[in-house]
Amino acid sequence: MKKSALPAHRVSVAPMLDWSDRHCRQFHRHITRHTWLYTEMVTTGSLLHGDVQRHLEFNPDEHPVALQLGGSEPGDLAQCAKMAEQWGYDEVNLNCGCPSERVQKGAFGACLMAEPQLVADCVKAMKDSVSIDVTVKHRIGIDDLDSYDFMRDFVGTIADAGCTTFIVHARNAILKGLSPRENREIPPLKYEYAYRLKREFPELEIILNGGVKTAAEIEQHLQYVDGVMVGREAYHNPYFMADFDARFYNDHHRVNSREEILHAMIPYIHRQLELYGNGGKGLRLNSVVRHMLGLMMGLTGARAYRQTLSDSKKLALGDPSILLEALARMNAVAANERLLAEKELSVPRVDVIQG
Repeated sequence: MKKSALPAHRVSVAPMLDWSDRHCRQFHRHITRHTWLYTEMVTTGSLLHGDVQRHLEFNPDEHPVALQLGGSEPGDLAQCAKMAEQWGYDEVNLNCGCPSERVQKGAFGACLMAEPQLVADCVKAMKDSVSIDVTVKHRIGIDDLDSYDFMRDFVGTIADAGCTTFIVHARNAILKGLSPRENREIPPLKYEYAYRLKREFPELEIILNGGVKTAAEIEQHLQYVDGVMVGREAYHNPYFMADFDARFYNDHHRVNSREEILHAMIPYIHRQLELYGNGGKGLRLNSVVRHMLGLMMGLTGARAYRQTLSDSKKLALGDPSILLEALARMNAVAANERLLAEKELSVPRVDVIQG
């Protein structure tokens, strides 16, 4: 997609390890047309020494889509950024926020915040090798280095290297003692850091990330920053994104219903199984279906829907019609509850008079 035709980063879905793969992104694209989608983090080693197609292949419908890279060697990152551009990605993003021990051992992720000049060198090398945007996702700090000034100086150094878009996960990263999950929950959110960053660097595009769960919260944050990135809520409750195009991009197209989205995914799954299953790359039905468990969240019968899609015996059959069965079970539960409610309303009230 040409840069001039790309939507603004007003709303985006975060890179999430083991979750935001191409099947998940295809599913999300049936819900929202303009929201930016990010890949899982892909390390430079995986691309330079592994299966490039497996890591970089994506569906044409996914645009706008960004590849997130993990690495700390400027030359390697430049090569991988070039691959991203050749494969058709709209943006390449450098991970400076992941706190996992495995990532730290590779000397990248959140620990890079302690080496702003190295990050600047990485960004410059990437920008010199591609014409697509190079962006950075980072925390507000690491361990005891959590002052606003520390983050401001980090961003300023990287901006001098030519980066103009920063995605701020508004939590500190504790590199020792907390798991990645705990790092998403325990360090307090400091949205004001991102707000202040935008005030001090008005020429930069500042995108806020961390703990955002509702469209109303997104609207509130957009009063102070350029964009908002949502994470777990987009995965567990994906249909909350259904009004994003109208609300944040002024595109009032007819939104697909949950049932229409489910039906649209069935031919996609058939194609994927034909291309990569049955001795190909070993694609299993659950590789796609697992991302759809939250589609019916909040509806009566959603539990029956999830139970059907989690049935290992049914999934092993490799038949995408399991989605139709899940929908039918959900509708049956909903119909039964409506019937019970109607019966309760039809029972005449008997007033008991106590003498």
